[in-house]
Amino acid sequence: MSISQWLHQLDYSRILEIGIAVIASLLCIILHECAHGLVAYWLGDPTAKRMGRLTLNPIKHIDPIGLLMMVVAHVGWAKPVPVNMRNFKHPKWGMALTSLAGPMCNFLIAVVFSIPACVFLNLTRGVDTGLNFWLFRLCFYITILSVGLGVFNLIPIPPLDGSKILFSLLPESAYMKLMRYERYGMIFLLVIVFASRFIPGLTSPLSVAIDWVSGRIFDLTFPVAKWILKLMNF
Repeated sequence: MSISQWLHQLDYSRILEIGIAVIASLLCIILHECAHGLVAYWLGDPTAKRMGRLTLNPIKHIDPIGLLMMVVAHVGWAKPVPVNMRNFKHPKWGMALTSLAGPMCNFLIAVVFSIPACVFLNLTRGVDTGLNFWLFRLCFYITILSVGLGVFNLIPIPPLDGSKILFSLLPESAYMKLMRYERYGMIFLLVIVFASRFIPGLTSPLSVAIDWVSGRIFDLTFPVAKWILKLMNF
C-alpha cells in the first residue's frame, strides 16, 4: 500500500475528534490549575507564581497520565500547583479556598462554553460535518470535560481538592495527619479509574453526578443561546 492510499483510508473525522478532546482537556486542566495558583497568590502565598505556574503554558501543568485519563475517561488531573499553606493568614481555610478555586473555575468554564455549544448545535441544522459542527463538538467537549474535572476533584479523597475542603473542618492535628496520606489516595484513585474500564457500574455515582450537573448547566444557559440565535435571525 502506498502512502497516498494509506492517507486516503484514514478516518480524519476520528483524528479530528481526538484532537478536539485533547485541546478541550488541556484548556480545562490549565485553567483549573491556574485558578488554584491565583487564589493562593491572592491569599498571600506566592509559591505558584515564583515557580512559574501562573501561566497558560501547558508544559508547566500537564501530567501525561492525567491528560490521558481526561481524553479517555473524561476525568483526570494535572501536576498539582505548589502551595505553602503557612503563608496564609488562616492556613486551613486558605487551603480550602485555594482547593475550591479549581472546581469552581471548571464549573464557570462549563457555563460559558455551554452557550456557544447550544448555538453551534442549532447552526449545524442536523449536519454532522462542517465548521459549525466541529465548533459545537469543541464547545461541548469543553463543557462536559470541565464538569467532569470539577465533580471528580470534589471527591473527598486525597489528593483531590474535595479532601482539602472537607479536612479543613477537622482539628489541626487530624488535618496534618491525613494530609500525609495524599500519595496513597492517588494510587487508590488510579486503581478505581482503571478498574472502571472493566467493572460496569463502578463509577456510576460519578457519571450520574456529572450528567446531572451538565444537564442543569445546559438548562440554565439554553435560554441565553436561544436569545443569541434570535438576534442572529435563526
